[in-house]
Amino acid sequence: MAEPQLVKTRVQAGIWEGELTGPDAAPVIEVTHLGDPVEGVEVSAVAGRAQVWLVRFPLPAGRLTDGLQCFVLSDAGTGVTLGTVTVQVDLPDEANLRAEVELLRAELELLKAAFRRHCVDTGAV
Repeated sequence: MAEPQLVKTRVQAGIWEGELTGPDAAPVIEVTHLGDPVEGVEVSAVAGRAQVWLVRFPLPAGRLTDGLQCFVLSDAGTGVTLGTVTVQVDLPDEANLRAEVELLRAELELLKAAFRRHCVDTGAV
């Protein structure tokens, strides 16, 4: 089976939407922000497209504050990180460096997970 791929399609009315390709059955997707779960995650089949799933979740207004906020999407069954959603809100100039470091950390976590998966898949442990 191919690696699952999550691609953002849009954000509308505070709802993030993306398409997940790869899984044969509907996956259970978990979204977290600062380690806490985000409620309201929906996964549904895309009509006429096999192994394609629409993933939706509301961006919680109570979690949006100045700076960058990272939401992590993962497969609840395997724990594999599928992607991140980063929301930038009114970044003051002095916080630019800190915001960049936070974004780099989130991206590094994605790369680490992908590398570990690659090592397990190829037997290069």
